[in-house]
Amino acid sequence: MTTTMPESHSIKSAVKWISSELQEEFHLALNDLIQQAILRYDLSPLEAEFLARFYQSGEAKDQS
Repeated sequence: MTTTMPESHSIKSAVKWISSELQEEFHLALNDLIQQAILRYDLSPLEAEFLARFYQSGEAKDQS
């Protein structure tokens, strides 16, 4: 089941930032990047939950 990307600019920016960081520094821990993105883009608890689920479910790979 595919999760639809929310329209939030903050979420989109966070996903782009995490993806970029993973390409440049592939050894970085995903959970650390998610936490940094939550703070960097001032995500709400609901947005933070979406972001964590998006990456932990492997759906980010499907979006590539």
